[in-house]
Amino acid sequence: MSERRRLRPSFAIGEVRVRAGSRREVSLPISRLVTGAEVSLPVHVLHGREDGPTVWVNAAIHGDEVVGIEIVRRVMAQLDPRSIRGTVIAVPIVNVLGVMTRDRYMPDRRDLNRSFPGSVRGSLAGRIAHLFMNEVVHKCDVGIDLHTGSDRRTNLPQIRCDLEDPRTRELAEAFGAPVMYHARLRDGSLRSAAREAGARVLLYEAGEAWRFDEWAITPGVDGVLRVLATLGMIDPPEESVEAPRPSDVCWRSGWVRARRTGIVHMDVDLGQHVKEGDRLGELFNSFGKRLAIVKADRTGVVIGRSEAPLANRGDALVHLGELGESSDD
Repeated sequence: MSERRRLRPSFAIGEVRVRAGSRREVSLPISRLVTGAEVSLPVHVLHGREDGPTVWVNAAIHGDEVVGIEIVRRVMAQLDPRSIRGTVIAVPIVNVLGVMTRDRYMPDRRDLNRSFPGSVRGSLAGRIAHLFMNEVVHKCDVGIDLHTGSDRRTNLPQIRCDLEDPRTRELAEAFGAPVMYHARLRDGSLRSAAREAGARVLLYEAGEAWRFDEWAITPGVDGVLRVLATLGMIDPPEESVEAPRPSDVCWRSGWVRARRTGIVHMDVDLGQHVKEGDRLGELFNSFGKRLAIVKADRTGVVIGRSEAPLANRGDALVHLGELGESSDD
């Protein structure tokens, strides 16, 4: 039998078919601007020569989340369609219009990550969600959804997923982020809709909006590659690559909020372990008088924090994840 006849069937996406052992950049039409210019969803497809899982990696469901865009770029640069087993679909920018206008949300102010699974006759957000589900999610076994903090908040690199599902947890452990967080599904989110469609999803949170934080990008790239290796799609990394330490496991979390309005001075860093009652920071007024000490309301690890220097009473300041090995801890 010839080599050509041994190759896998081509992979169909949109109106394009990608041959085994090759990569294609595909533009899936979304809509037209008022100028008549077409807006398309950019998709990279690497279709391996050998059988294996089909995995998607996406970024920028929110238009201000650029860390994931860079993670996708670096991951794709390291993959060779002639040697991977299975198929990788990468969508570096899902919220195309949000990125174009430098806005987190859609032009109609809808949150794209509350619009899944979408509708072919719905709002613009619903149509993008429907397109993404049909052309990407329904063809995949596993997805990795890349996010960053929002509203002047920054997040410790972490995987949010269903830790009660053994296979999902195995993939989360392989990713190797500092924290694995058991996050509930939110109605309208990509993760919720994809789970309903039968795909396992890891959501990676790291960094701050509109910043290329290297400490958030590098663990994301390494984590995606480790997941692909665990799925048998690529060879494991070289032994010279340092393995990550085991992830902290969080089953619950909560934000410590400002008790007064004032100027914030933080004393804790992302990833720092704290005990209930520990000092996290202080609030001062404009005359320099201390108004309140910010204290931890639980024992855990700092998985997120505000970067805003000013806080109103009730504003979220520090996100603490409670540590434990089971949901009953």
